[in-house]
Amino acid sequence: MHDQSTFTILVDTPDSGKRLDLYIASFISDCSRSAATNLIRNGKIRVQGMVRKPGYRIKAGDEICGCIPPPTPILSKPEPIPIDILHEDDDIIVVNKQPGLVVHPAPGHHSGTLVNALLYHCPKLEGIGGELRPGIVHRLDKDTSGVLVVAKNDRTHHHLSRQFKSRRVEKEYLALVYGKMESDSGSVSLPIGRHPVDRKKMSTNSRKSRVAETTWQVRERFVLASLIEVNLITGRTHQIRVHCAAIGHPVMGDSVYGPRKTGKNVTYGKNLFGSVPRQMLHAWRIVLAHPVTEAMVSFEAPIPSDMQAVITALRQPKLSVSNSDRAIIK
Repeated sequence: MHDQSTFTILVDTPDSGKRLDLYIASFISDCSRSAATNLIRNGKIRVQGMVRKPGYRIKAGDEICGCIPPPTPILSKPEPIPIDILHEDDDIIVVNKQPGLVVHPAPGHHSGTLVNALLYHCPKLEGIGGELRPGIVHRLDKDTSGVLVVAKNDRTHHHLSRQFKSRRVEKEYLALVYGKMESDSGSVSLPIGRHPVDRKKMSTNSRKSRVAETTWQVRERFVLASLIEVNLITGRTHQIRVHCAAIGHPVMGDSVYGPRKTGKNVTYGKNLFGSVPRQMLHAWRIVLAHPVTEAMVSFEAPIPSDMQAVITALRQPKLSVSNSDRAIIK
């Protein structure tokens, strides 16, 4: 069984030739390839009773046995951090994450995260999904706002994890990007992996990349920018930000993937670009199957005030731009 701590798999002919680590990651809900690799290397998963390498090519008839260790104790502590709850029932919590809030503890962010807030709001989340990320089945960057779905129990956690892994969840974003998009809609199919030099960044020119696909359509055009709706077909780290930058329209306010120069000659009260408080990316809507009823449900988060303020400024007819700025933001 997928959800038990121990399992046995008999490999079928259609799966013959697949890498062991990839096969395990696809078979077990909420198990990443790196987690599968560690379990295989530590002898927790064996083929025909023998320890194999993560890259072992499985064969029809192979018997794979494994044991998934129980989650380690949660180190995060509950904290009374305000959160905007869009929906809550016995199985899920849907929040509208505010910009600037880190989703889960990580180096440099041991407290003050959404996980800390959730543990205060719903203490029974403790122990779900493993150490540090109780109930978290997907994530948003610190400076990205919007809809985030959280599982309240193990059954829901596994159900949602399978939906995300099989790409059955629809994730729609709103993004303000530099420049006026010429086409009304389009798609980007460029693989994404770690940047070859800066390991904190992602890149479409990586030595080891994974397939990534993003579709978009224009909602509104301005002199300096475009407001677009973005749909994630895959869910790679920083995918929207990397893909938008790759097609020459980086997300406004993105200090990592945005233009190195900003429009210093743009005049509208104060420098518009200098006043953009963060990357203008908002997780607008998510559609998924409810883990208990199986009915399709949709949740939306309104555009946050800081992003709406930038949109309002961009709409002003007095906004001017110099030739040098036009060269920077095509």
